[in-house]
Amino acid sequence: MSTSATAAQTVQFQDLSITVRGSGQPVLMIPGVNSAASVWEETCERLQPGVQCLMVQLPGFAGKPAAPAMAGKFLEASKAQLKDFLKAQAPQGAVVVGHSLGGALGLMLAADTDNSVQSLVVVDSLPFLAASQNPNATLETVRPMAEGMRSGMSQPAPAERKRAMLAPMAATMTLDTRRAETIVQWGVDSDNPTTGQAMFELWTTDLRPLLPRIKAPTTVLGAWAAYARMGSTQQSTQALFESQYRGLPDMKFKMSERGYHFLMWDDPALVLESVQQALSGKAKR
Repeated sequence: MSTSATAAQTVQFQDLSITVRGSGQPVLMIPGVNSAASVWEETCERLQPGVQCLMVQLPGFAGKPAAPAMAGKFLEASKAQLKDFLKAQAPQGAVVVGHSLGGALGLMLAADTDNSVQSLVVVDSLPFLAASQNPNATLETVRPMAEGMRSGMSQPAPAERKRAMLAPMAATMTLDTRRAETIVQWGVDSDNPTTGQAMFELWTTDLRPLLPRIKAPTTVLGAWAAYARMGSTQQSTQALFESQYRGLPDMKFKMSERGYHFLMWDDPALVLESVQQALSGKAKR
């Protein structure tokens, strides 16, 4: 599957499409809800040469067909397929980089004990999303809200209606208005039931009990600037991250000074440095 530093090829593995680019140390790159694998292209370019990027396209997002096998269990089914892919493509293990939902999948992969994750970089993702709004949230208290959200997001909607709903949210996801339009288009092209199920699972999954099982050195990157208008500060956001990741034994936290949620676009130097440190084995404290 290896390719030259400039060429790329896409392979199908179970329900996943993987764009493979470069040769050398493998880096599995997992995007978030509705995102295309191409969200990682510029990061991959900056990592060359000597790195094999394995850029994941999750089913149902950004125009890709939904996977019936993942209905009702999107996170667990995705994790299982990613684990199988790593065994086949990188039996020696790989650095894993995950954004948002991809960060949750990275934590789930790293919590397994097969050493397939050498180092982990989590880009703006929390182990229990619901607790970011209510520190006292539990799986039981958040479920009714999450079920309503899933129901609403799963309904068919004309493209222009979806675009109108997605545009305000996308404006809080990146500093670049052109890239915000890309986020909107990916959302328009995504499968509504898949998006609804993925969001439901993110809100009703608490990964904090798994954190003590993670042995891989982990770097967590956080963003705060988009939430300043709602009263958040860099200090309060850092405290939130550190509280949620308290159970992770080998964790380094870095906060972006001004980037929004898509840090690979808004703060590429921070993401690149963190991945390079993971590749070089310098991710430990």
